[in-house]
Amino acid sequence: MNKQIRSSILLLITAIIWGVAFVAQDVGMDYWSPFAFNGIRNYIGAAVLLPFIYLRDKSRGEKAQKWSDKTLITGGVLCGIALCSATCFQQFGIQLSDASAGKAGFITAFYIVLVPIAGIFIKKKCPVTAYVAAVIAAVGLYILCIPAGEVFRVEFADILVFICALIFTIQILLVDHYSPKVDGVKLACIQFFTSAVISTVGAFVTGSFSVTFNLTAWIPILYAGILSSGVAYTLQIIGQKNLNPTVASIIMSLEACVSVIAAWIILGDAMNARQITGCVIMFAAILLAQVPTKGEKI
Repeated sequence: MNKQIRSSILLLITAIIWGVAFVAQDVGMDYWSPFAFNGIRNYIGAAVLLPFIYLRDKSRGEKAQKWSDKTLITGGVLCGIALCSATCFQQFGIQLSDASAGKAGFITAFYIVLVPIAGIFIKKKCPVTAYVAAVIAAVGLYILCIPAGEVFRVEFADILVFICALIFTIQILLVDHYSPKVDGVKLACIQFFTSAVISTVGAFVTGSFSVTFNLTAWIPILYAGILSSGVAYTLQIIGQKNLNPTVASIIMSLEACVSVIAAWIILGDAMNARQITGCVIMFAAILLAQVPTKGEKI
C-alpha cells in the first residue's frame, strides 16, 4: 500500500476517534474539572503505550531509540506543552461561552486554514489542490457547525478558543517537524506525560483536582485516555510522517463531522439537512486533497 494512502487512513481513524471523544468529553465534564480531566486522560494515554514500547524495544535490541535522545525529549516536551495549552484554552473557552458547541468546534478546527498559512512562512511547500481543499473544508465546516441565520459574533470566549486553534496549528507543525526524526510512539508517550504533569499542576493550583469513583464518570475518561490520547494522538504522529501538514490537517478536521454523527447516534441529537451538506462538502475537500498535482509532491 502507498505510504501516503496508509498515512491518510491512519489520520482518518484518528479523526473518527477524536470525533466520538467530543461526546465522551461532554459527558466527562459533568464530573471532572478541565485540568483534572486532561491530566488523568493523558496519564492513561502514556500508561497505555509503555507496555507496547517495552516489548517492541526488547525485540529491537540496540536498534531501539534511547529515551535519553535529546531530539526525542525536546520534541515530546514541546508537543506536550502545545497539546496541554490547546486543550485547556478550548475547554475554558467552551465553559465561558453561551454560544453553541458547534461555534467552538468551528473556531477550533480553523487550523484547517491556519496550517497552510503558517506553512507559507516556514517554506513548507504544498500542492495548489491542498490550498483549495483547505478553503472548501473551511466552508463545509462553517455550514456544519453554524446554524442557518445565526449571527457570528466574536466574544471573549471565542478568542480563547481561537488561541486554542493557533496552538493546535503549532502542535501539528511540531509533529510534522519531529515525527520523521524520532520514534513516533515514544514521542507520543512523552507528549502525554508532559501534558499530564502540566495539567496536574494546574489542577492543584486552582484547587480543582478531585477524584471520583463513580463508574459513569470513569467511562468517558477511559475512552478519552485510552483511545483519544493513547491511540489517536499516536496515530497522528505516525500518520503525519508521510503527509504534508496541510493535507493532514484537512483529514483530521473530519472529527467535526464525526462528532455531529456520534452525537446523533449516541446522544440522540438530530442531524438536519444543513449539517449533512456540511459533512458532504468536507468529505469532498478531503478527496480533493488526496489528488496529486502534476509536477508537485505531496
